[in-house]
Amino acid sequence: MGRKVAQIVTAQKVICNFAAMLEEGNIIALATPSGIGAIAVIRISGPDAIPLVSAKFTPYGKKDFLAQESHTVHLGYITDGDRKLDKVLVTLFKAPHSYTGENVVEISCHGSPYIQQQIMLLFLKSGCRMAREGEFTLRAFLNGKMDLSQAEAVADLIASDSEAAHQMAMQQMRGGFSNEIKRLREELLNFASLIELELDFSQEDVEFADRKAFEQLLEQITRVLKNLIDSFSMGNVLKNGIPVAIVGEPNVGKSTLLNALLNEEKAIVSNIPGTTRDSVEDQIAIQGVSFRFIDTAGIRDTSDEIEKIGIERAYEKMEKAQLVLYLFEAGDHNFGELEDLRKKYPTKKILPVGNKSEKLARHEFNALKENLPEMVWISAKTGQGLEELKATLVRLSLSGSLGKNDIIITNSRHFDALAKALAEIEKIKEGLEAEIPGDLIAIDIRQALYHLGEITGSVTTDDLLGNIFSNFCIGK
Repeated sequence: MGRKVAQIVTAQKVICNFAAMLEEGNIIALATPSGIGAIAVIRISGPDAIPLVSAKFTPYGKKDFLAQESHTVHLGYITDGDRKLDKVLVTLFKAPHSYTGENVVEISCHGSPYIQQQIMLLFLKSGCRMAREGEFTLRAFLNGKMDLSQAEAVADLIASDSEAAHQMAMQQMRGGFSNEIKRLREELLNFASLIELELDFSQEDVEFADRKAFEQLLEQITRVLKNLIDSFSMGNVLKNGIPVAIVGEPNVGKSTLLNALLNEEKAIVSNIPGTTRDSVEDQIAIQGVSFRFIDTAGIRDTSDEIEKIGIERAYEKMEKAQLVLYLFEAGDHNFGELEDLRKKYPTKKILPVGNKSEKLARHEFNALKENLPEMVWISAKTGQGLEELKATLVRLSLSGSLGKNDIIITNSRHFDALAKALAEIEKIKEGLEAEIPGDLIAIDIRQALYHLGEITGSVTTDDLLGNIFSNFCIGK
């Protein structure tokens, strides 16, 4: 028991040690992409950021830059001695009301790479050093401007390439996930304190912690943790793109459909059956949700060895896909292969899609729609029904959690910590049922608290922080 307690206490101190180990001083980096552009933004953070810039900045009107208020913008020149480097806008953020919690100055200059280089060199010679990857956000975390999960959401926000990914990152940055974890951890910590207090009065045989209320809290924590863990599968595919396999017999229009969805000639289209021998895929966003469409080889019995390999890969793609579009010709009423797939993948969402509907007479088309309402009817060639197909894909992909602003987990580190915390909660429940001594229950509570604290950064390690922030871009 002593070793576990020592481990937790040590981990809680690591964040302070990491802050002490971090090289202090003033850091500088380009906050906009390198290269030629209309403007570039150079960011400086540190205790001397404001006087350093003041010594090299001549504002219009000869204002005293050091005396200006925080969150103000000033026009003037960056100078190196008597030489004017550029006419710039300088934005001032005074500690602690800045992104990093330190004094921060942002210089908006013209986007010439030469100008950027000259201004950076000027301040590097004047007392700044180059920022490491993610060091601005790391300082924000160490200075209490955000917790660890919010810091990770910054990286997700920068990398977001769809409305869904953006929405999830913004939700996490606002602290919805963090607040939920902090609330659960605080309530668990209160009970832990009462149980620890009981240990000090063990000879008097008293109970300070209401066991009934404690059991109810554990059930509530279990429900929340399970919901968060279950949301990871959705969050992960929304973040990285929902894989959708387009399958069916040869020559039913799978490649034509892929090209129509992507609005480009991505896959080769031919009347010759078996043209697609390998998977072809690409990614697009539909109504803010990113989809990764995969065109597969036509499924059929064949003696062609290369085509057989393509068909095997088609089944592999179906295994990994979140959704499967089973394509067939609108006039073909043989759904045997569809039923076989549903038996083979009973838990997978398989959407039957009738293609080449332009070949049907209107009365035939209307009759099929009436008799087979679960089907989506399209013409990949003319574009008919594609918007309905896209809307159906979005509806099937989202369970409603995103629309209801429920918390969705997208980070594998969070998933791992939540799973470990849930395992400890289950141990606590088993311990209460077995009426084991309070000191043993306290060990499991501390471990659950430890894993919940890993998520927000209440407890962490040097390696963890180094790994997280090394994945950031320089300048953020």
